[in-house]
Amino acid sequence: MPTEPDHADTDTHTTGARPGADLPEDPPAEDVLAAAHAAARPARHSSPADRAQWLRATADALDAAADALVPLARRESRLPQARLTGELARTSFQARLFADRLASGALTDVRVDPAAPDWPMGARPDLRRTQVPIGPVLVFAAGNFPFAFSVAGGDTVSALAAGCPVVVKAHPGHPGLSRLTARTVRTALDEVGAPAGLFGLIEGEQAGADAVRDPRIKAVGFTGSTHGGRALFDLAVSRPDPIPFYGELGATNPVFVTPAGWAERGPEIADGFAGSYALGSGQFCTQPGVVLVPDATQFLAAVPDASAGPMLNSRIEQGYRAALDELSQRPGVTTATRLPGADGNPDVVLLRTSATAVLADPSLITTEIFGPASLVVEYGSVDEAAAVLGAYPGSLTGTVQASDGEDADTDGIRLLDVLAERVGRVVWNQWPTGVTVSDAQQHGGPWPSSTAPTTTSVGTAAVRRFQRPVAFQNVPGTVLPAELQDPPQ
Repeated sequence: MPTEPDHADTDTHTTGARPGADLPEDPPAEDVLAAAHAAARPARHSSPADRAQWLRATADALDAAADALVPLARRESRLPQARLTGELARTSFQARLFADRLASGALTDVRVDPAAPDWPMGARPDLRRTQVPIGPVLVFAAGNFPFAFSVAGGDTVSALAAGCPVVVKAHPGHPGLSRLTARTVRTALDEVGAPAGLFGLIEGEQAGADAVRDPRIKAVGFTGSTHGGRALFDLAVSRPDPIPFYGELGATNPVFVTPAGWAERGPEIADGFAGSYALGSGQFCTQPGVVLVPDATQFLAAVPDASAGPMLNSRIEQGYRAALDELSQRPGVTTATRLPGADGNPDVVLLRTSATAVLADPSLITTEIFGPASLVVEYGSVDEAAAVLGAYPGSLTGTVQASDGEDADTDGIRLLDVLAERVGRVVWNQWPTGVTVSDAQQHGGPWPSSTAPTTTSVGTAAVRRFQRPVAFQNVPGTVLPAELQDPPQ
């Protein structure tokens, strides 16, 4: 099941009538923001059990509405039904996973230092540190994953798990689905007694930008293009009261094929690459966009033909073609393979260049082509490959395809370390497409892959983005937050 968000612009849309767009819009943005502000205090005082109930109710409601949600998503997104059905299952799963972790106490970060009169630095007071919700969170929905990274997606789930009200800025690529999903979530929350205003939806580019500036919003979660994310990030940090902006942006996700790996597993590597770079029409942020190989001619001859389905909309497809044309015309770059798309679908393209050309112009490997295309880079030595990878400013993932024996592939180990300096997730002899939701997952990396490289937008650690630490000093036990109180004697 594909599991990555897209990198569409914040307000990508197609022309003409949009199925589902005639559904009633949600309340005005001002009403939604005011309600979220009013919900902040009761949400902050909610218990982990309360939040777990919110999330389980949301998951159950989404599953129950599948027969209405999936067909609407199909009409608005051009994505196949099987993909959307799986994505909806992922969406409800991640809500239940956070609920389970809340119930078990796994999301609680408590540190207690009892009073210590003989502390070496002088008498230490009683100090107890916990995490509290940061306040109302603005979430920008992604277009490529209309369930898992949209209205009720990972940012929304992690913010609710943190105890924060959520205002979602709908993606214009699926307006009807956004409204129906929001209505489904809101009804579920109301039925379990969640605070009024805990969840709301706003629409429109200007409304989103205004909400970033609004003093009632205390943090922003964003999945989308580097250009759109940077513009919103600049708004967030230029406020009189700058706020955290958690943007998951662009990446070209390098793959390094070692000489030993190619000699031992060449056909397997070529097959795996073909299944990864064109998956989902290349519209995943973890698509392997650059692959370094010891022999480009052999590699290209071994890669099976791949095909792509429709792209999300005409604007994204136009952007894909423009970026592909621009990169293919750079000095040292040639088009190695172009497989024409059937039924109006995009061409699947492999470009070719050399490590020498990349070292002369490092932008060749940092130019993201959002679609079914990758750049094959031939290197002459492992030192040269290391220099190419050293030109990366940051990416979501980095992959090493090495030999498969018990003995370590020393070239792979060396380049693994280079990648770990520059990416958020290092992959060994697998492929980066496929971002499971779990406790150890990391989805983020150095700029430009994200604006906050110390955080993740996928997995249970994502909750930390929407909390802040508070220490209580010498506070009577009876008035401390429940998680900081001493257990009954």
